[in-house]
Amino acid sequence: MKRLVTLGSIVVLGATLAAYQAPQQPPVIGTADKLEVVKLKDNFFVITTSNPTPRESFSGGNVSVLITDTGVTLVDTKLANWGQALLDKLKTITPKPVTMIINTHTHGDHTGNDDKFGKVEIVAHENTKANMAKMPVFQGDKAQFLPSKTFTDKLTIGKGASQIDLRYFGRAHTSGDAVIIFPGLRIAAMGDVFAWKDGPRCDTANGGSCVEYPKTLAAAAAALKNIDTVIPGHSPMMKVSDVQEYARFMADLVSSAQASKKAGRSVDDAFAAFSVAKYPGYKTENVKANIQIIYDETKQ
Repeated sequence: MKRLVTLGSIVVLGATLAAYQAPQQPPVIGTADKLEVVKLKDNFFVITTSNPTPRESFSGGNVSVLITDTGVTLVDTKLANWGQALLDKLKTITPKPVTMIINTHTHGDHTGNDDKFGKVEIVAHENTKANMAKMPVFQGDKAQFLPSKTFTDKLTIGKGASQIDLRYFGRAHTSGDAVIIFPGLRIAAMGDVFAWKDGPRCDTANGGSCVEYPKTLAAAAAALKNIDTVIPGHSPMMKVSDVQEYARFMADLVSSAQASKKAGRSVDDAFAAFSVAKYPGYKTENVKANIQIIYDETKQ
């Protein structure tokens, strides 16, 4: 009887929590003064968020800007409410028009302004296009802003200093994470397959996999030969050695979580057993959620 009462209480509590909604705040409308331009090459820049407040930090991912003879190629386009700010900031870099957008993956903080540059060529992995097509913001008359060019494993666009290699190494953050390599400039944009030094967000609803993450990262790191600068999804510029370290971190996390599951430990105990001591500067804000996903993905 006590057990039934306890379960009933949990159901009531769950219903109460589900009914509760936090007060809605108006969306942050970004302004150009909150965006910072980082120059990597004479024809290559990164637009990121300058000294963000906690709410402004959700401006979206880093935006790569490649200036070519024919126009500008962007990698990702931030959140929708930062569209005008992004346009204004681009004008301080170059008067050339945007002619191509490459999306590293489906999420709105990377695809939010694909519709702000007119009808330009939009490129993404085939799985990302399929994921984007499920988003309300890319349905109806907005379907015209879905990627018009896709690839499966590799796609090369342009040549020389303007060459862009789009590579796909497997499931990770989503099922369609693209790594964008600029071989002539020795630069690579990782999107959220490497967003920060913490556990990732494995979006299983869009085909992501925490278990497959280490293999995908290791393959990506191996492909970054002769690369000097790595652009993470939401962090300052890094090096290939940081990607290699992140691959080791994820391999350790998956191995530790699977060992804990095999030993019959709870997710809480598995989280307590995992240490980032050998990874200076790493956080664990997402690690417990990662462990739960690894438990769910791992069969007994």
